[in-house]
Parts: sequence; C-alpha cells; structure tokens
Amino acid sequence: MVRQGKQKLKIGLIRASLPSYFPEMHDVWNRAEAALNGLCEQLDASLFVAPDIPMDARETEVALDNCQAEGVDFILLLHGGFTMGDVARTIAAAPVRAGFWSVPEPIRTGDVQLNNFVSLNMSMSIARQVRDLKSSPVQWYHGAPENAEFLERLGNTIRALQAAKDLNGARIGVVGGLAMTFYNMEVSTNELRSRLGVEVANHDMHELTGRMGSVDEGRVNNELELIKVAAEVVGISDEQMTLTTRCALALKDMANDGDYAALAVSDWPALQDDPGMHPGAAFTWLEEKELLPVASEGDVLGALTQLVAKSLTGKVGYLLDMTEPDLDAEQLLMWHGGGGPLYLADDAGAKWINHPMIGRGTEAGPVFGAISDLVFRDGPVSVFRAARNASAFISMTAKVSGRDPSGFTGCRGWLEDFEIFNESASLEDVVSTVMAHGLEHHFVLVPGDISAPLTEFAAWTGMELLERRPMRNHLDARDFT
Repeated sequence: MVRQGKQKLKIGLIRASLPSYFPEMHDVWNRAEAALNGLCEQLDASLFVAPDIPMDARETEVALDNCQAEGVDFILLLHGGFTMGDVARTIAAAPVRAGFWSVPEPIRTGDVQLNNFVSLNMSMSIARQVRDLKSSPVQWYHGAPENAEFLERLGNTIRALQAAKDLNGARIGVVGGLAMTFYNMEVSTNELRSRLGVEVANHDMHELTGRMGSVDEGRVNNELELIKVAAEVVGISDEQMTLTTRCALALKDMANDGDYAALAVSDWPALQDDPGMHPGAAFTWLEEKELLPVASEGDVLGALTQLVAKSLTGKVGYLLDMTEPDLDAEQLLMWHGGGGPLYLADDAGAKWINHPMIGRGTEAGPVFGAISDLVFRDGPVSVFRAARNASAFISMTAKVSGRDPSGFTGCRGWLEDFEIFNESASLEDVVSTVMAHGLEHHFVLVPGDISAPLTEFAAWTGMELLERRPMRNHLDARDFT
C-alpha cells in the first residue's frame, strides 16, 4: 500500500473566564465541546479539552503543558466569559499555533452576561504586541457553537492545519532528477525541510528501469487488466501497454520502499532512450488508483503542491501547464500531455492513447509512449501552486467551460471567470500575474472552490501570497516581487 501519510490533527480547547456562573448558566462550555466534537468527527480531527479554567499566566502555562503532553497541534482559547489579558498573552507568546474564540451574548439588554467579545478584542490586540501575526498568525472567531458560519470558518482552519501537518515529515522521492533545461523548477531541499518538514530523496533513473524489468509477469498481467478496464485503449501496442504497467508498478514499489508520499519523475528524455516509452499513463494510473501524486519533469514543488491538494480534497489534483490563453474569448486552456488522474473526465470519458508528440514528424509517427486523453467536465475549479522554495503561494478560482474543439490532446479544459485570492481578474490579469511573479509553469487543478483553506494554509505556513498583478501597457517595477 502506498503511503497515505495522514495523522489526525488534534485541537486543544482551553476554556477561559473570570470567576462567573454565567458561562455555566448559558451552557457555553457544554455547547462548545459538543460543537467541536461534531466538527472534529466530520473533518477526521480530534479534540482535547484542558481540564481547568485558567485565570492568570501561571494557570495558563499549566493548561499549555497539558495540551503539549497530549500532542495538540492547535490551541483554541474560548472566551466563555471575560478573560484576563494574562491568559491571552501567555498563549500568544508561546510557540504554538493558536486561535481565539468568543461567543455572542445570550441576551442583548439589561446586565451584560458574558462580556467576551470585548475580551476577544483585547486578546487579539495583545497578541499583536507579543508575536508577529504576519509570520505567526492567531486566527479569531466570533460565533455561537451552533452557528454555521463559525463552524465553516473553524473548519477552514482545521483543514489548512491538517494540510500543514500532512507535509511535516512527508517524503518526496525524485527519480532521474530535474528534466533538462527546466531551471525554473530547481528547489532547495534544505529550505523545504526547514520550512515545512518535507524530506526529499533522489534516485537514479537506472533504478526505475531496473525495477521495471524485474516486476513479476503475473503481477504485470493482473494490473494491466485493471488499466484496460479503467479506460479504452486506442492504438497503443501491447508492448507499450506492458511497459506502462511495469513502470507504474515499479514506481509504486519505489514509493512503498522509500515511504514516499509523492514522487517527482523526470519523464523525458531518458525513458525515451531506454526502455523506449513515456510514463504519462503510468503516472495517471498511480494518481487515479493509488492516490500517489507523481509530478512530471522532476517538479518537486509540484509534488509538494499535490500533497496539499490531496490533504484538502482527498484526491490527487491535475499538474498542468497554462498552455494557451485565448485573450479574445477570455478563456485559458489548462493542459498537460503527461499524467493526470481520470476522475474529472467529462461524459465522453477517458482513453489511453499514444503520446501525440513523441515520434511525430518521423516515419513511424507518434506510436509509443501512452498517456491519458480526457476533457474536464464543466464546473468550478481551484488552481494553485507553492513557489520559491515553498516561501510563496498562488491560488485562483475559475470555471471549466467546455468548447468545441476541446483543445490539445491530453488532460485538458478551458477555464474562464477568474479570481485570484477572491479578487476578480481578467485573463490578461492572470497572464500578467503569472509572468510578473515568475511562476513555475506547472499548476495544480482540483474541482471545487477550496480557496479559503488554501489561503489559510499559506498563512499558517508563513508563505507570501502572490497577489493579482493587473495587465498594463507599460513596464511597472511594482509588479515584480
């Protein structure tokens, strides 16, 4: 079984208030715990409740020690009633990821019952004084435990922190190094380890080809039948389909043996020389069946971004190029001629075909190297990437809108209606943003709008947001970051 790499995120709830019977009278504590337990169950997280209610710094340190002993990843300070600044300051000064929460007043006339929104306001202003909230944020929440908007907001935090936790300790296997000339995808593995806890290990291409040759024949035949059931084989020789299957199984074995959460493989040109194939269909199969991200061209940050996509959606995304901007139609073709899972195919389904570019123009023609061929079904999508040694992040939403013809052969879809970090953007703005920031040319696409947890993930991990840069008819140095 390929490494899944998921360890449950644990939230530590610290309840705080001055001595008062109002939190108990209005059932603040029980309602909060019930809501958090329900949310944690929904998002596959866990909850630890600190046993005491601290009122000063010393008692807060005890609560933090309790949370640390329980392996808590995120401290949630609940202002059940007015909470002393000592409590907030102690938590904010600690090297922990934290959030502050207050609940609304149960009545809005007569005597103030809880007075905890004022306390929340005070706590956030104290946090700003004792930590750099840009690089080490504290998230705030105000809402009743049953409030849907509050639960969604906290849910985004849980999902974002789970993605960060999944990266910490994750291993990425690089096979064959970086594809030649792709200098823009060079990465410092030391920085990845320092920033996110991601480990990178390298393997020579000969290890992959050697493993391919030694895979058991019966195992190959069984896997090949599954591959043929998943999509129609069109024009590919038996030899190439067998090579595809051997490649997929060999990469799976390498991932298992190395405990890799993802792979980054140089899919050209070495594999075209020996054994004479392209591994795109093998990548597709691993991403579809094993949920193992495989980034083409040795793109380590692409593989890392895929791990974020997998954590947030439960599926592997599509590693794509921004291939053709149709500025007149305000549509962008996202495409790749390599791998990509099958699940987003439209009603026409997916096919296994020969790689359309390898061998074209020769007498034999493009007759070797299998890839998947599919068109994305219409609907909202998110497109994103970690950049600059994972110190920066770009995210946008769009809509897949089918058109005829559907674009170049491979995994593809035409996108329109763009927003970059929730800011409306024309296609020209999208192009300008990508060029001004000097973004690497692979982006991960997943169905649905996951912009909120993506943005929060970038915040918790200290990544700079690479925001929209509008198209201009002149050079402007302010566009370059």
